[in-house]
Amino acid sequence: MIVRRSVAAGWLMLWMFSAGAGDAFGQWSQFRGPNGSGVDSAAGYPVAFSPTSNVVWKTAMPYGQSSPVVAGGHVYLTASEGARRLTIALDAATGRELWRREITPVRRQDAFHTNDPASPTAAADQDGVVVFFPDVGLAAYTPEGKDRWTLPLGPFKSFYGMAASPVLTGDLVVLLCDQRSGSFLLALDRKTGARRWRRERPEAVEGWATPIVFQLATGMKDTELIVLGSRRLEAYASETGEPRWWMPLGSSGSMGTPVVSGDTLFVSTLGSSEPALPDFAGYLQKLDTNKDSRLSGREFRVDKDLGEHFGWIDADGDDFITETEWNTTRDLAVGDYGTIAVRPAGARGKLAPSAVLWRFQKNLPYIPAPLLYQDVLYLVKTGGIITSLDPATGRSLKQGRSLDAPGEYYASPVAADGKVYLANVDGKITVLKASANWEILGVNDLGDEIHSTPALSGGRLYVRTHGSIYCFGAK
Repeated sequence: MIVRRSVAAGWLMLWMFSAGAGDAFGQWSQFRGPNGSGVDSAAGYPVAFSPTSNVVWKTAMPYGQSSPVVAGGHVYLTASEGARRLTIALDAATGRELWRREITPVRRQDAFHTNDPASPTAAADQDGVVVFFPDVGLAAYTPEGKDRWTLPLGPFKSFYGMAASPVLTGDLVVLLCDQRSGSFLLALDRKTGARRWRRERPEAVEGWATPIVFQLATGMKDTELIVLGSRRLEAYASETGEPRWWMPLGSSGSMGTPVVSGDTLFVSTLGSSEPALPDFAGYLQKLDTNKDSRLSGREFRVDKDLGEHFGWIDADGDDFITETEWNTTRDLAVGDYGTIAVRPAGARGKLAPSAVLWRFQKNLPYIPAPLLYQDVLYLVKTGGIITSLDPATGRSLKQGRSLDAPGEYYASPVAADGKVYLANVDGKITVLKASANWEILGVNDLGDEIHSTPALSGGRLYVRTHGSIYCFGAK
């Protein structure tokens, strides 16, 4: 009842947020499309496709983990080549490169080897595109590729690197910058880049989720920005940045962007009821060879499982892990977690426990966000494990596996035309027939790694692989 009564209102809201919906090529204007939903309303999407079938066009592309976006007849992507940070615009009809703009970082921003300098996805509309490079800042371009404005940001304190993407809402561009310390939420004037407001987030300790816009029942002008952090789910007034409400929510990095339907939010976090790290005293006894009651980089990196994550725990970067740093990191993922449905109902301050309608704690994804489509909530996790839930009750509807597409999943699921698309890192895309009792229609192998989320627009599927971008369409 919670979702089904409000789903029509939710789709109307998403359409209104998606400016220029009449565009011939549709509008997939940010990470996961309209308001981060992962859903498109067009028809004609293909089930079967490959590097040699149902290809509308294919264009070689420098590497980047950012996802493609589609707006104003353009496909926008970001990429990195050596020290260069690139923003690229393609013709959505032909894949022809229209323009390419280059920025050279003025400083180095380290990131974990699984991340890259072009992880954040662009945000675009018919008036142009805004991009974020963690070692540069924000930059805006017109549809013709002319410089509009730039805003240097950083350096950031994030061992794993930044990944949250900018979003457009009204006349604002909003960017979440959660890091080990000094986290903040920033809103700029879309046309000029002038700061409208900045809200410090002292409770936020790292995080990589992209905010979404939540429409309140009081009127279309009153919207909230929903922000998933490592320890909290929070809401801020879009126009002023004023904190509205929050609830504790443990996560292991808060990567899964929330989705919304009517008055209900859906969030999925992979947290734990137990600390992520062992007790410090026992670990010291094992690795502290010089018995100085702390762990140096050389001592710690002996651990084959945790060794490469030394910089995550060494928060001050002095090449030593103290007990305080260890325990701070140890507790990051501890707390209430899972796939949850939340109805804040215009709350202020800390949400009452009754605002959580249900919680599901099995088969939770780490990086992929949940997908709400045709009254079914979908989860996909590494191993090709697929779970469908009733969004009104949280009841499990079906759990299964894409046997021909195991492996890791970084891309979030997307859906349109009665189909759900699930892409794994190995380059295999599973297509589901959307329903509570979903069925696998096929598995398509592109033969190249996929780290970004596909875009859906106007009946065409845009997929970025390690070295190319494909546009697929049904004949």
